[in-house]
Amino acid sequence: MAKRGAEEALEVSVTSPPSKKAKVGEAREDGSSPAPPPPPPPPEENAGGENGETNGHEHDEHGEEYDDADEDEVPTRQRLPDARYSDLYLDTIARKNLDFDFEKLCSVTLSNINVYACLVCGKYFTGRGPKTPAYFHALEVGHHVYINMATKKVYVLPEGYEVKNQSLDDIKVVVDPRFTAEDVKTLDRRKEREAWDLWGRKYTPGFVGMNNIKANDYLNVVVQALAHVTPLRNFLLLEDLSNRPQLAQRFSVLVRKIWNPKAFKSHVSPHELIQEISLSSNKKFLLTTQADPVDFLSWFLNHLHLALGGSKSKPHSSLVQRIFQGSLRVESQSITAHADAGDRLRFEGTGTIRAQTTPFLILTLDLPPAPLFQDDAAKNIIPQVPLTTLLQKYNGVAAQERLNTRLRYRLLHPLPPYLLFHIKRFQPNKFLHSQRNPTIVTFNPRALDLTPYVEPNPAVHPVGEPIIYDLVANITHEGVKVRDDSVEGEAERKVWRVQVRDGSSAAGAEAAAWWEMQDLFVERVNAELLGTKESYVMVWERRRGKGR
Repeated sequence: MAKRGAEEALEVSVTSPPSKKAKVGEAREDGSSPAPPPPPPPPEENAGGENGETNGHEHDEHGEEYDDADEDEVPTRQRLPDARYSDLYLDTIARKNLDFDFEKLCSVTLSNINVYACLVCGKYFTGRGPKTPAYFHALEVGHHVYINMATKKVYVLPEGYEVKNQSLDDIKVVVDPRFTAEDVKTLDRRKEREAWDLWGRKYTPGFVGMNNIKANDYLNVVVQALAHVTPLRNFLLLEDLSNRPQLAQRFSVLVRKIWNPKAFKSHVSPHELIQEISLSSNKKFLLTTQADPVDFLSWFLNHLHLALGGSKSKPHSSLVQRIFQGSLRVESQSITAHADAGDRLRFEGTGTIRAQTTPFLILTLDLPPAPLFQDDAAKNIIPQVPLTTLLQKYNGVAAQERLNTRLRYRLLHPLPPYLLFHIKRFQPNKFLHSQRNPTIVTFNPRALDLTPYVEPNPAVHPVGEPIIYDLVANITHEGVKVRDDSVEGEAERKVWRVQVRDGSSAAGAEAAAWWEMQDLFVERVNAELLGTKESYVMVWERRRGKGR
């Protein structure tokens, strides 16, 4: 529906009677813009009729069927209008009604083939020839300008001629934003990056809100974090993925919209992506049911790896693995039946030690058990643990017990450009519910040295040279008490947020800024407060050059 008030400047009624004498650019006596004259009648041989277009297909003068998406073969049903009237109806376009983030399905037939968007009301329709939903919409409602969602060509209906006008370029950018190599180089330069939407609201490209349609906040935080992994982001902004599976295509479009400096609105919707994810995951991940961000991240990275041409057997065969995949050595030894409790985690010299190298995309960090009982003085104290303490799991010395087997881990060279940490907060209990550990993990977002946890290898990395990582994104959890009528009490609802860095790590700590995003809410956050939340997933970037 057309909006009132401030939007009237972008909309013109299409029901006023036309003036045959008025030309484009001339004003009536009352000062209003003239309505366009009626177009000349279409030639009989191309009128359509019973052999007209159906579901996006037309027939030429010989009765041969063709798809009107192939513009080189489509004859116009009417000669182009006089040059003075080539831009008819463009003043009826209502940009504030346009939202191209949702599934491209015809609002009448629910078909996703040959879809057009009405540039007056924003609805989707199939085809543009006679007997198609778009054609009837133009006749019945009087909305005349449509854009093909695949080709981005604009047409006037019911006449059917294409409109070529530079004033439509901004709409085409919103439908499918495109970037040049020079555009990408400037994305992390914070100066003069602000943009404004159609409502005059200022936003920063790359740091925009994302719709939580119902319960897809778990997906929102993962997408926002991955959209700031520089090599993955740049690849999705620049590469043509039209021959790749839909998962890669839709993720690419969403990331390009997140970074679009010419958006009509200051937020995006992941609707198209999550529809494809729901289909590909056999409804494991839905927009109506909240899921765990780590479960989704693991599934998404593995399927994106395959969508980008990766192999299940060949390591580093896609960009995803080249960015995130590392390897570690796992040593294991069976625990003998007579081992004392204090010796169960001590590797015995007489026992067989089995070692294997295994790849990883995400490293799991285990929290120490939270205290079960506290006195009155300590009941409000939240336990804390340094991130470096959790990383001791990978120093090759500390051991863990699992199913009568002691294990120890050591990271191997070369480490990947980006490390993903999962801080394991939830443990299943005997009541089949997950129990949350609220321990706060403290850390410095800059200069995390991974050297103590990596097995030395002079052939790959000079001995004594530090291996430094800087934080890129931090997904956090918050438990919010809500009323639950089903159990006549309160329940805890999971709230997911993500904190992302603004600017490259090379700029220095004083130049880096941070944003926190929870669905549509976007605000600045102080770097000193990052470690005060319940971190759940962390993305760290390896520092390049000297001092890495």
